[in-house]
Amino acid sequence: GGAYYLISRSLGPEFGGAIGLIFAFANAVAVAMYVVGFAETVVELLKEHSILMIDEINDIRIIGAITVVILLGISVAGMEWEAKAQIVLLVILLLAIADFVIGTFIPLESKKPKGFFGYKSEIFNENFGPDFREEETFFSVFAIFFPAATGILAGANISGDLADPQSAIPKGTLLAILITTLVYIGIAVSVGSCVVRDATGNVNDTIITELTNCTSAACKLNFDFSSCQSNPCSYGLMNNFQVMSMVSGFAPLISAGIFSATLSSALASLVSAPKIFQALCKDNIYPAFQMFAKGYGKNNEPLRGYILTFLIALGFILIAELNVIAPIISNFFLASYALINFSVFHASLAKSPGWRPAFKYYNMWISLLGAILCCIVMFVINWWAALLTYVIVLGLYIYVTYKKPDVNWGSSTQALTYLNALQHSIRLSGVEDHVKNFRPQCLVMTGAPNSRPALLHLVHDFTKNVGLMICGHVHMGPRRQAMKEMSIDQAKYQRWLIKNKMKAFYAPVHADDLREGAQYLMQAAGLGRMKPNTLVLGFKKDWLQADMRDVDLYINLFHDAFDIQYGVVVIRLQEGLDISHLQGQEELLSSQEKSPGVKDVVLSMEYSKKSDLDTSKPSSEKSITHKDEEEDGKTPTQPLLKKESKGPAAPLNVADQKLLEASTQFQKKQGKNTIDVWWLFDDGGLTLLIPYLLTTKKKWKDCKIRVFIGGKINRIDHDRRAMATLLSKFRIDFSDIMVLGDINTKPKKENIVAFDEMIEPYRLHEDDKEQDIADKMKEDEPWRITDNELELYKTKTYRQIRLNELLKEHSNTANIIVMSLPVARKGAVSSALYMAWLEALSKDLPPILLVRGNHQSVLTFYS
Repeated sequence: GGAYYLISRSLGPEFGGAIGLIFAFANAVAVAMYVVGFAETVVELLKEHSILMIDEINDIRIIGAITVVILLGISVAGMEWEAKAQIVLLVILLLAIADFVIGTFIPLESKKPKGFFGYKSEIFNENFGPDFREEETFFSVFAIFFPAATGILAGANISGDLADPQSAIPKGTLLAILITTLVYIGIAVSVGSCVVRDATGNVNDTIITELTNCTSAACKLNFDFSSCQSNPCSYGLMNNFQVMSMVSGFAPLISAGIFSATLSSALASLVSAPKIFQALCKDNIYPAFQMFAKGYGKNNEPLRGYILTFLIALGFILIAELNVIAPIISNFFLASYALINFSVFHASLAKSPGWRPAFKYYNMWISLLGAILCCIVMFVINWWAALLTYVIVLGLYIYVTYKKPDVNWGSSTQALTYLNALQHSIRLSGVEDHVKNFRPQCLVMTGAPNSRPALLHLVHDFTKNVGLMICGHVHMGPRRQAMKEMSIDQAKYQRWLIKNKMKAFYAPVHADDLREGAQYLMQAAGLGRMKPNTLVLGFKKDWLQADMRDVDLYINLFHDAFDIQYGVVVIRLQEGLDISHLQGQEELLSSQEKSPGVKDVVLSMEYSKKSDLDTSKPSSEKSITHKDEEEDGKTPTQPLLKKESKGPAAPLNVADQKLLEASTQFQKKQGKNTIDVWWLFDDGGLTLLIPYLLTTKKKWKDCKIRVFIGGKINRIDHDRRAMATLLSKFRIDFSDIMVLGDINTKPKKENIVAFDEMIEPYRLHEDDKEQDIADKMKEDEPWRITDNELELYKTKTYRQIRLNELLKEHSNTANIIVMSLPVARKGAVSSALYMAWLEALSKDLPPILLVRGNHQSVLTFYS
């Protein structure tokens, strides 16, 4: 792939794909340019002998078409034939150059009227300066000449056919540049020292008597070509394209040399273009061109690419104007060279340890200078053509970026991304925290990220492009097996997050239990300043049926988070969060989004006994897996919908159908509803900040914030105005403020009775037992509720029950409720009582977030 391979593997598929297509096209057009150059020479010979077939333009087209067909035959025959043909053409070219050099030393009298006088200092001095005519400039001539220097990548373009490309390409390319540069300059100096710019070709223009007003070099050599100033002449450097033939010792050999040079370059381009295009198509960057990736024969020849190149070349040959074709490809080649130079500079800038240039005289700044010069020259040659080239490159770049080809080439773009992230992380670690720059950086205990979609999407809604989100997954069980699973899951679930456009990180750990794993994550997750500051949990919906030791671990997560200065957010959906027990949950979710009203979904189900917060990986022994699912980033252990299951198929029950519906609710537009904020405690402002961040997102932007606060009946208006003033200073947009004067009223009797019935199995009843038996039970089961504790915290218990009544009264139709999380003193309130408080507070409500900051301010009056 040559230059394409270099750029794509250095800068990535975006730049590589763009420049590969352009470079292949430029080489295809170069075939036309070289063939037209050949055809022009043949037509000049036909013209001299008056044997034109039709006219000059059409003869160029006919000869060019025949020539490109012959060259196609040589190319299709294989690289061996192409190499042999190149050697023959090189010998002819060398003989032609020698013929020209010898001819410059043999000036003939018959050639003087045509402007050839041999080496003369007068001619050299006169021709040394520029003399642009007919609106030509240095750069317009440069654009026509530049393609003569584009063959320097011919060796790199056929790198796959070289025995030792690492050695052959730099040596061969540098030697070729040196030799061609010397030959080009040598020929220009030689012909510029021998031939005047204008000559009539008329032998009668000799000077017999000295002319006082004639100062040109020709006059000093006794010829007067002053008539060329008023009438166009046919000879001289400026007028005769076949001047080398005239100067040479044997003119037909120069024509043979031109044939050799043009056909050699055309053949090199005809071979290069399909090879580059084949390499591009093999990478599947442009799926529409995949058919051109196929190779034939032992050398994997791109026959289809040859045909495509032939057709492109033939189309441009029909233009039949060398000076029109040359500037077209000059910009394309310059763009390619600019990117090659830039890719080398970029690789050095990225400081990747894998970039180790072996070239002794390499310097990254020379590469950058080369790239800048190429871009400047493109604009100077033709500004609109340069803009068009940039637009084409940019368009192809955007297309490839949008398509996101699944390749990993270790490009310098990736290396620079890492370097920038590292440097900014280090720089950020030296910045002190400030309330104005606070961001919720959430450690979300999701388990496998695809097992709790509602939890994942809701947190993503207020952290996307704002703060950090880490999906914590605690693996439990035998260490060796867990480590193996973690190694697989790390890449798998990160791919899943990327595929589902989740701006989050996946962090698995192994631990003996959930609490220990969460402690590891809270202490070690993140990097520098980009560390979590908020723990997000799903509500333990099954706590009444679960082992109370697990409930105790769950409650202790809250205390651990507060100890480590984390905020805590608990998210509860009445239907639950965990869908990992449903086989084929991915397919069910996608069908659920399309038809949320479907009730008759049938699938094979495996019910898990694990709790809602069990973050170990779901069992997958009986599930069916597909390889392509694994490659797409979906979990291989994630079962697919069984359409023809041999086992018994169970219909999806109503509870699980509701669970699926609830799992997708935060993926949809939320409509014109309300976000109800119950700000009951000053926790630093996190309870207010999260609703505000939600309303900044597209899905939530139509929702209005309503704020509820506690107060006294005789101060309701005063409290409302004070809160409105405070919210205005915080620049939080709200639709309504409600002051609840009856917040401390005793709850309804039936609700108190329901609460007592709920906690009855967890009470110790120490007053009904002997002291030593009660003490032993309390020691063995510390989560049990003592009579003393229940009496001591009766007011707080009633408050949770009463708040639930008020929530049902005022916020039953809200999209989501954000409420201050009640906090229990560590060691003073048992796990069972605290869990009962959370249950009593949040049951039978819309989705609710129970939020408690770490008492560090996250809102400020100052912008």
